[in-house]
Amino acid sequence: MNWTEYVRDKIGILMSVDTWLPRELPEYAFGLLYTLGSLTASSFVVLVVSGILMAANGPQWWTVSAIGFFVRGVHFWAVQAFFFFMVLHLLRVYFSGAWRGGREKTWLLGTLSLLVAIPTAFTGYLMRGDFYSQWNAVQAKDGLNAMGLAWFNVLNAGQMYGLHVVVLPLTLSALIALHITLIRVKGVVPPYPARDEQDQDAPVPKDGVPHAQS
Repeated sequence: MNWTEYVRDKIGILMSVDTWLPRELPEYAFGLLYTLGSLTASSFVVLVVSGILMAANGPQWWTVSAIGFFVRGVHFWAVQAFFFFMVLHLLRVYFSGAWRGGREKTWLLGTLSLLVAIPTAFTGYLMRGDFYSQWNAVQAKDGLNAMGLAWFNVLNAGQMYGLHVVVLPLTLSALIALHITLIRVKGVVPPYPARDEQDQDAPVPKDGVPHAQS
């Protein structure tokens, strides 16, 4: 198979209607724990929409206007929901072995998304402009200097604003999009088999007599 056939096959699977809009889902996918990823993605959508509104109208709008203050509150609580559901989602996929069945890249992209989300939230926190955020910026600057990351100047409001509004959100959006794409292609990982199913699938010894496991 040459590279054009390989690309055609991959694009055919990726763009298939059955990939993105399947007619049926596995029974285990309807469980409450399997909705944590969707709740995380939904919170991220609210984050992006409210963040765009805040960036478009400027700080005076979301600090003086009642509507702007409400949107700022929505943005703040969407952050809390995003991390809350993301951590629960991470715990669920870890204990259910989400890397099984060739899903290693899906797992790594999800973990990388969490790592990128942390500085994204931190730079947004510095945009509050109150004394508490300024005090944390000074403390963070000392810590970053000690780690040799002086180029990441948290006291530079312009640099932090650009990272929070453009660089980090675009990076996080791309990672989440790739993560969701791999989920649709590979499918949702099934739960671990029950103990009796594992015993039935265990190989039979040559002498025909089952031996106790140590």
